[in-house]
Order: sequence, then C-alpha cells, then structure tokens
Amino acid sequence: MSAPVIVLAGGLSHERDVSLRSGRRVAEQLQDAGVEVLEHDVDPQLISTLRSHPGSVVLPLLHGEAGEDGSLREVLDLLDVPYVGSTGAACRVAFDKSIATRVVAEAGIRTPRQVALPHEIFRELGAAALVRALGEQIGFPMMVKPSRSGSALGCTRVDQPGELSSAMVAAYAYGSVAVVETFVTGTEVAVGVVEGPDGPQALPAVEIRPESGVYDYAARYTAGETRFLCPAEISTEAAEACARMALDVHETLGLAHLSRTDIIVDEQGRPTFLETNVAPGLTPTSTVPIALEQAGLGLGPVLLQLVELARGRHRP
Repeated sequence: MSAPVIVLAGGLSHERDVSLRSGRRVAEQLQDAGVEVLEHDVDPQLISTLRSHPGSVVLPLLHGEAGEDGSLREVLDLLDVPYVGSTGAACRVAFDKSIATRVVAEAGIRTPRQVALPHEIFRELGAAALVRALGEQIGFPMMVKPSRSGSALGCTRVDQPGELSSAMVAAYAYGSVAVVETFVTGTEVAVGVVEGPDGPQALPAVEIRPESGVYDYAARYTAGETRFLCPAEISTEAAEACARMALDVHETLGLAHLSRTDIIVDEQGRPTFLETNVAPGLTPTSTVPIALEQAGLGLGPVLLQLVELARGRHRP
C-alpha cells in the first residue's frame, strides 16, 4: 500500500483511554503486517493530515459519542476519504439505544421492553409518579442506562423503587436521554460480525463472566476482572441462534465491515438483543480479538481485509 492507514484513536469522550489502547494495538498489528501506519487523535490538525496523505484509508477506533454517533464518518465522507466501518447514517441509528432497540424489535428480533425518558420529562413530570409507572410497566429488576454511551458507563441495575431515581441521575450524567428496560437474566455473550469478500460472518460467541457479577467499566477493561469463555458455554442451538441474531442486527441496522452485538441467553436458550456496537474495542481484554483467535483468524489479516473493503467501497 503506497498511502498509510490512518488509525484514529483518542478523542474527548469518557472512553478515551480505551480508544487509545485499541488504536495502539491495531497500529502494531498493521505494522507487523508490513503496512505503513499513521496514528492520529481527533484534533485541529486532522483534516490537514488527511489532505496531505491522499489515498489513505482511515480506521476509526474512537469510542463514545463523537466516535460512534456517525458525525466523524460524515466528515470523512465530506472530505472524500475512505474509512473502515459503517456509514454515518447507520452509526447514528445503532449508537442510540432508544432508536436501535425499536428498529431491531420491528424487524422481529427479540428485545427487552424499553422506555426512553429525556431528562426534561423526568424532571417536569416528577420522579415519584414516573417511578411508580415504570415499576408497573417494566417491572423489577430493571436496567437503566444512557441512551447514547458505551462501556457500561452510567448503567445501573435497579431491584426496587427506591433505587430508581439515583440510577436515572447516573444515566443522565452521560447524556440527556435515559432508557429503562426489562432486566433479562441469563448468560451474557458478545457476538462479533466481520465482513470479507463473501459477505458478513458471525464470529464465535464469547461468554462474559465478570468476577464481581457486574460487567461494568472496570470489569471490561481491567485484566483479570472478567473471564471470557470462547466458545461460550451455551448449547449449539443457542450459539447458532446468537450468530443469526448478530447477523440479522448487522443487516437490519445497515452496518458495514465490523460490528459487535451484545446478547443475553436465557435458561431456555433464547437470545435477547441488548445493544450493538459499530466500533468494538480491540484491546487485549476485548471480545472481538478473542473471537477472531477462536475462529482461526488473525487480527492483522482481518484488519487488512477491512482496509481493502473500505478502498473498494470508495472506488467509483
């Protein structure tokens, strides 16, 4: 490749550190494969850097709102720069849990019951009345999380009415809209989808077993805090159902190149969609690299494949 691959990592979101770790690992993998790599943050020099390296492909590894809400990718489209991953429009839908869950449900995919509450509504209508209504309609336990955030930031399991108000406040700390949904009990798995010349392929399901019992930010990114089992210890039928669900979500939301769908498998082996991610983490404790290894696919060769897909999508 004559032009470098520009790995974008960092940004100003709450997940900056995770993004930098993903970016460093990806850069190392591409360099080991003999590719020229330029690592770059999102800063005032980015556009001039892109213009000074015509023919480059951008590999965005930004997490959180600025990296996953589609805005950066729309800028790349504006600059006519090819990039790995989903389009801005697809990212915008997938990143917002209050929208993605509805779109996925309308496609016939099993989801929790969910209510989206903007902060203004929660404040104006009164917490007490809404807590009562949520308890009646959603039931306990329930899950409260920001509509537009990642890495489990601002997420709280609520077991009784008295805990709901503080959980809402925690969610609103990361955005103006909170989603409240049925807490689904079961085995949590993550299923990556990676595209190749023959189309999208579901990777083996990775089972997530946090030592603390809660898969929060620390459990996700602290080595030793979570056990990852791949393949997941679920039935063959459940694993196949999870793979189908991840592929269906990828297609329904119009995603491209790489995605990861988080799923809960209940005692009957039925998968329930939780959320999807258009920029999955690629750190040593992230699930996509674990699944790639189980599938016999090297991270470096897969990244090269995605870069070529990005080039191909960009060609007239």
